[in-house]
Amino acid sequence: MSGAWHPGDRVPAEHELMVEFDCSRMTVNRALSALADAGFVERRRRAGTVVARPRRQMAAIEIPDIEAQVEAAGARYRLETLSVDRIDGAAAPAVARLEGAAEVLAIVCRHHGDGVFALEERWINLDAVPRAAGVDFGRVAPGRWLLDYVPWTEGDYRIAAVAADPRLTVPADTPCLSFERWTSRGGQTITYVRQVFPGGFALTAGGSG
Repeated sequence: MSGAWHPGDRVPAEHELMVEFDCSRMTVNRALSALADAGFVERRRRAGTVVARPRRQMAAIEIPDIEAQVEAAGARYRLETLSVDRIDGAAAPAVARLEGAAEVLAIVCRHHGDGVFALEERWINLDAVPRAAGVDFGRVAPGRWLLDYVPWTEGDYRIAAVAADPRLTVPADTPCLSFERWTSRGGQTITYVRQVFPGGFALTAGGSG
């Protein structure tokens, strides 16, 4: 859950874990089975156990990978990062639910397809994801990086119709959709994001991931 092991990394063999933790093979097998049931690892016959890719959707709404959506629509994706600031956790907005975080990474960016596709404001809890501080978010979208490398267990959402944000560079009367998401692990908020889309964007409903 710390992200020290990346998706696809091999988990030590059962006999290695028995030695490391001084326990029985049955105990190791039960622990790995529980991790597999929770979706954190994949057990492959003959290949062993590997770290699973993070889940991309929860019970109701798929977490949008904006780059993939732009490309699926036949457009060329471009990320425009407006600001990346490392700030004191107390300076994060209350809505982000990052109370108690010592440091937070605050990112503002625009996603482009055929024109501006979305405006994104994101706060990442560096206590929960310290290696995010070393990522170049001028080159990789924060949402894409988090989906690929950071496991999570809970997600909350809020959707609202809003007026156009001037930073979207669209006419002031353009109807827009605000999509807010809080992603957590073990009760600790990993990231809060607010994405604003001009009219025409659709959210996808689905089952558990």
